[in-house]
Amino acid sequence: MKQQFSVLVCAAGLSLGLMSGLAQAQSQGVNKDEIVVGSIQDLSGPLAGFGKQIRLGMNLRIDEINEQGGVNGRKLKLVIEDSGYDPKRAVLAAQKLVNQDKVFAVIGHLGTAGNMAAMPIQFEKGVINFFPITAAREMYEPLHKLKYSFAATYFDQMRLAVPKLVKEKAAKKVCSIYQDDEFGLEVLRGAEAGLKTAGMEIAEKTSFKRGATEFSSQVARMKAAGCDFVVLGTIIRETIGTIGESRKTGFNPTFLGSSAAYTDLIHKLGGKAMDGLYATMTVQNPYLDEASQPIRFWANKYKTKYNDDPTVFSIYGYNAIDAFIRGAQKAGKNLTTDAFVKAMDSMVIPPDIFGSAEGTFSPTKHLGSDVSRLSQLQDAKWKVVSDYVKP
Repeated sequence: MKQQFSVLVCAAGLSLGLMSGLAQAQSQGVNKDEIVVGSIQDLSGPLAGFGKQIRLGMNLRIDEINEQGGVNGRKLKLVIEDSGYDPKRAVLAAQKLVNQDKVFAVIGHLGTAGNMAAMPIQFEKGVINFFPITAAREMYEPLHKLKYSFAATYFDQMRLAVPKLVKEKAAKKVCSIYQDDEFGLEVLRGAEAGLKTAGMEIAEKTSFKRGATEFSSQVARMKAAGCDFVVLGTIIRETIGTIGESRKTGFNPTFLGSSAAYTDLIHKLGGKAMDGLYATMTVQNPYLDEASQPIRFWANKYKTKYNDDPTVFSIYGYNAIDAFIRGAQKAGKNLTTDAFVKAMDSMVIPPDIFGSAEGTFSPTKHLGSDVSRLSQLQDAKWKVVSDYVKP
């Protein structure tokens, strides 16, 4: 009897050990039927327009894959939290997604400062930060197994575009207005690095706090300095506010923004005064009257579902989910964080119908693409005015 009891205890211990090992191997957010992922968006703050577009683009791709049976037999479930474009709220959102919703990954989180605040919470629990909607270098540097980014950085966009356009416009005095946070500083640093190669410096710098709505003092300062070229570390209403105030006061330098300012909302909300603005971009805004048949087909599906025209930010959301699906499919039926990372670290994402460049990843390269182009607002539409420029 003693011997039988010992065998039973041993077997029970072995069984518990195996169960414990399986539990450790199983990543949170993955069960027999579902993969639960999260996203943090601005749905109520200054970038709520972007947040809505990203959310709809993400949902469209999720509906498509789920209608096809899911990812290796599992349906995708998306949980979205609102940050209001506030890093403190992004922390709370990340805590909820990681600890309560038990998400496998956070996908397409909008905003540099919010991502910076949320990532430590995610990484502590092994939750991937995947294709954030920001082009800050910190989204993939320093290298971390749980960081994946897709777009040329604000730094490289400005480093390459500023000297090119300054030379083309024969500009003599370059100035910058920027958001006083990680996003705005990245735009500024890129511009400074680019000008250095041309033997120039930023002549005047002026900043504003996130959420600001009044830019008259900053514009007056740049006008007084005699700036003929202005680098914009701005997003939606700051871009519109700065250019609108400049036009009113007769101040008409060349304006150049980053991909954060490349949005249909600039000309829809700012009107004719926005014409002439340049911006760097990585994906084209889909204008349906000019779009190719594949884009029109996709856009009509989007519009039928949401009664709204898609935008470049809709594409960012759609593509972020599409890339995650590629990684999860390649990882196979036994989806774990390690399996996903291994799959992504040999991933090649081909160019798509929206004009995105090829994305390639490796164990030492977690930024998919580092190329960008210049576009300009002409007659209330963005027109591509340069080829892709590679660092």
